Amino acid sequence: MEIREYTEADRGTVFRMRKLAFASSAPPPERLVTPGRLGLLAERDGQPVGSLLINDFAQYFGGRAVPMGGIGGVVVDPHARGRGVASALLDTALRTMREQGQAISVLYPTVPALYRGRGWERAGVHERVDFPMDRLLMSPKAPRRLTTRRATADDLDDVHALYNAFAATADGLLDRHAPTFAPEQLLDLDVATVAHDDEGVLRGYLTADRERERLKAHDLIGLDLDTQLTLLAELTSWAGVLGVVSLRLADPAFTDLLTSQAIHNDVKTSQWMLRVVDLPAAVAARGWPNAEGLRPAAVDLDVVDPHAPWHAGPRRLVVEDDGVRVEPGGTGAVRVHARALGPWFSGMQSTHALRRAGLLEGGAPLLDRLVAAPGTPRLADFF
Repeated sequence: MEIREYTEADRGTVFRMRKLAFASSAPPPERLVTPGRLGLLAERDGQPVGSLLINDFAQYFGGRAVPMGGIGGVVVDPHARGRGVASALLDTALRTMREQGQAISVLYPTVPALYRGRGWERAGVHERVDFPMDRLLMSPKAPRRLTTRRATADDLDDVHALYNAFAATADGLLDRHAPTFAPEQLLDLDVATVAHDDEGVLRGYLTADRERERLKAHDLIGLDLDTQLTLLAELTSWAGVLGVVSLRLADPAFTDLLTSQAIHNDVKTSQWMLRVVDLPAAVAARGWPNAEGLRPAAVDLDVVDPHAPWHAGPRRLVVEDDGVRVEPGGTGAVRVHARALGPWFSGMQSTHALRRAGLLEGGAPLLDRLVAAPGTPRLADFF
């Protein structure tokens, strides 16, 4: 089997396989190859049998954006299934991502067993909650309501900066850098509202699309109480027209602390999986705000990862004044399987849970103290 980077000449083949795999009725986009994305095509005897896509993303952990390969569009033609095509594509993707400097990888699994077999594991959530309008109308009003208006092209840089100022405080969110993300697409949404103070400085924004019976809200980002409640009032302005607002949960504090949720809520949750592609690079790129009180310290690991041999074997995780790093060597006292690295790195699971799942052996309290996750990691983007 040969695996190569696909080109625009493969457009018809790739979209045929995707349409069949995902039962999509939407017309394919005009181009297959777009900036910030690299596709792989598997061929056997010169015939295409599968493909996948690697998105160039960066994901915030500990306040720093870690280069991440977002895997999507994994498809295998029906006649070729069960013959190792998907596994071969994932193995090639791992090497490709490491070469591109993507220290971690995330995907949304349709077949979890396939991805677990290659080292991905559940490490966070993508959530959307449906609010009946009468619940939102019971929410508090802004002590000082800001001015709102439709966003313009001149606002795009400020909107992106606002988003990143928030995203850096919430583990798991993407930094939405170009060219993978096109900021101007925000202007095509039905609702693209910015809120600013008396000096005209942007403090937050709201994006949404009107659907037949609900408002589908994408981002509600505010840097302070007045801004968040001002944007909440923008949602309630649809009362009498729509009965439900569906809000993507980028900031659970907004819904948990400011809205009037009853005991039962309709929440749609999608799980995503994370894989550490290159442990030393991932540790070097991540923020470690809890390391300050732990220096100096170290833990000896034995990384079990047959699909990423470049970081397998004895490794020492060292916490010193110049930061946190992983280096070769050590006694290998704590045995860590590849599947354990993702949920540990994201803060989704403690070493106690990983040990009960058979993914970690030995005592490693330093690993838990380093991450000390404040909440469930979450993505606001689906790919």
